[in-house]
Amino acid sequence: MPQPDKCWGVSCWAGTGIQLQCWGGQWAEPGPEPGPALPTGRVKERAVSSRMDTNRGLPAIQSHRDLHIWITENLKMVPVPERAYGNFFEEHCYIVLHVPQSLKATSGAPKDLHYWVGKEAGVEAQGTAGSFVQHLQEALGGATVQHREAQGHESACFRSYFRPGIIYRKGGLASALKHVETNVYNIQRLLHIRAGKHVSASEVELSWHSFNKSDIFLLDLGKMMIQWNGPKTSTAEKARGLALTRSLQDRERGGRAQIGVVDDEAEATDLMQIMEAVLGCRVGNLHTAMPSKSTDQLQKANVRLYHVYEKGKDVVIQELSTCPLAQDLLQKEDCYILDQGGFKIYVWQGRMTSLQEKKAAFSRALGFIQAKGYPSYTNVEVVDEGAESAAFKQLFRSWSGEQRKNKHLRGMGKLLQVKLDVGKLHSHPELAAQLRMVDDGSGKVEVWYIQGSRRQPVDPMHHGQLCAGNCYLVLYTYQKMGLDQYILYLWQGLQATAHEIKALKGNAEELDLQYHGALVQEHVTMGSEPPHFLAIFQGQLVIFQGSAGHNGKGQPESATRLFHVRGTDSYNTWTLEVPARASALNSNDIFLLATAGLCYLWFGKGCSGDQREMARTVVTVISRKDKEMVLEGQEPPHFWEALGGQAPYPSSKRLPEDVSDFQPRLFECSIQMGPLVLTEVVFFSQEDLDKYDIMLLDTWEEIFLWLGAAASEWKQEAVAWGREYLKTHPAGRSLATPIMLVKQGHEPPTFTGWFHNWDPYKWTSYLSDSDFQDIFGKSKEEFYSMAKWRQQQQKKQLGFF
Repeated sequence: MPQPDKCWGVSCWAGTGIQLQCWGGQWAEPGPEPGPALPTGRVKERAVSSRMDTNRGLPAIQSHRDLHIWITENLKMVPVPERAYGNFFEEHCYIVLHVPQSLKATSGAPKDLHYWVGKEAGVEAQGTAGSFVQHLQEALGGATVQHREAQGHESACFRSYFRPGIIYRKGGLASALKHVETNVYNIQRLLHIRAGKHVSASEVELSWHSFNKSDIFLLDLGKMMIQWNGPKTSTAEKARGLALTRSLQDRERGGRAQIGVVDDEAEATDLMQIMEAVLGCRVGNLHTAMPSKSTDQLQKANVRLYHVYEKGKDVVIQELSTCPLAQDLLQKEDCYILDQGGFKIYVWQGRMTSLQEKKAAFSRALGFIQAKGYPSYTNVEVVDEGAESAAFKQLFRSWSGEQRKNKHLRGMGKLLQVKLDVGKLHSHPELAAQLRMVDDGSGKVEVWYIQGSRRQPVDPMHHGQLCAGNCYLVLYTYQKMGLDQYILYLWQGLQATAHEIKALKGNAEELDLQYHGALVQEHVTMGSEPPHFLAIFQGQLVIFQGSAGHNGKGQPESATRLFHVRGTDSYNTWTLEVPARASALNSNDIFLLATAGLCYLWFGKGCSGDQREMARTVVTVISRKDKEMVLEGQEPPHFWEALGGQAPYPSSKRLPEDVSDFQPRLFECSIQMGPLVLTEVVFFSQEDLDKYDIMLLDTWEEIFLWLGAAASEWKQEAVAWGREYLKTHPAGRSLATPIMLVKQGHEPPTFTGWFHNWDPYKWTSYLSDSDFQDIFGKSKEEFYSMAKWRQQQQKKQLGFF
């Protein structure tokens, strides 16, 4: 018998004490009819369908626009003009269709279809919109992700469409059909602006009682717009609020309204007089706003998967698994609900599920929300097999898409079988990002190891010889656009002490100061080295057990040592010392057994010719004694004696490495009342990186922390946030995943390659005068005095785009 909180049906009670009933194909609490929030619109569907032309206003997917929006009007859906995008009236429902321009040429490219419900929307408006969603979904075919959005609680995907923000407007049909009127000055309104990464503004009562210390308020008087910044608002919030104000000035006043900003009431007396003339004199002190209920990482990590199926006339939901989830739990014949800690509800539909089941997806999700006692505004996302969103995929330990199951390529793979072209990596940063290579590793290398609290240089003869009991700093210098660029690797051995790890970070900061903050820092854990780290040692990286001697070199501590060689070329080969016993061997690889008088090269039956070639180059680092090649199955007695006798070891053919189909995701990092809060930016671009931001870019194999020019003081916290992100990730991510700290203006191609149309010129304002002179051959004043087309021409010649 399943537990009450594990399985629900018509005869079961949910853990919250709400009984679910099946009514007309939908779920509801006991009562005469289901609640109005159900988006399928079945309550009014018959009446609506007869009055609505389902083909009217359907988008031309090949058009120049990637965003299409409709609003309810007289039980019909009518298109919203582009100039009004971002304005939402509270008494209405909207349908938003997003088709990314870059994906239109791709057959079966995913689209996002959003159903938005205003907080004052009536049952008829919801029924009309729900029916329209069904018709539109059928017209669009597959590969469409459906979202249910509630006012004030929209998904990150929805909010990412609207820059510089969303405006919630009071009023109903009459005011909504005007949408946005330009050059109308007989207006008085007060907007409450919440200027997080995704900005929103709501029309509030024209009174001082609406104000608080923590937010921004815009008094719009037609010809005059006054932005009042609360004393507790941050610089970033003020800048985002001003961007929204300027957008309103351009869109609604044709750029002709004046803008005034009250940052300090004592210094803006003229503006305060205008505000008091409209709002009256303020009495008493302003209150502090209640903190928003942001969802921290731990809540998002609480993931549960449920199987949804019919049993007779009942709909049953049975818990299958908690995180980390495996993709093979999802079967193509079935439907599943994935609960992300009450933060978001996903419905996954297999390709073999019936049309009736697909139409019931939203109602089942809402019934689940009611049964769990979650807020009615909880976000719902419905995904079809093969059209899963990036956020959904990352809730699983691994994810293999159909297009990649037959491609056993992983970053490096076949692309590195051809010699890397440094110029191509710099001119095509997307390639550098996929390969995780800024160049071919032929730049300048400097290495230090940590001894006590200080760093000591390592002789260049021993650069590739690291010890598991130590920490190392590896500074790599390469050139791009005629300037030196730097990556500082902070390598941490698995046997290093906490004191050494702390000293590693401290010495890295000292080096960064010496280089005036120009170092890109990458935190690397032994065993999880990124490809470029391997490449700079040209296949000669050897990791010894124990600690380094006084010169940083790992010296043999015993007469017999065994080394495992992995890799096929100078870009991906590394060697690790393992316990000197037979059970450590593997038939797929090569091992070097160093004894007092001889060094054996043991070739497993499954190793390739490329592996053997690389092993012959590595053996000189391990031992200068006589070499003897040994084939698996033809070992001399002395070989087994050195290993303490024969023992079983892995001999079956190694399976191809799992290729995960994860897309990169970008988040803003912030701390609100303690826990780390991440705000995702979907369909991101370089424009989403602001100088006040700390942004986290997750490419799955690597974590990037980007620091804006005005956020450098958060450098130490940023790396800790990256580790917390990995620790609380619902997919059970490895804590050894490399973390790279990147500062604005110093982005390597492995970072910029994840952004569409990255413009290096955008950050040239952060170049020093001397660096600018070196790159452009003229001063900033001379450059900016040139005609725009000449500036563009020179940037193109220098490889900026």
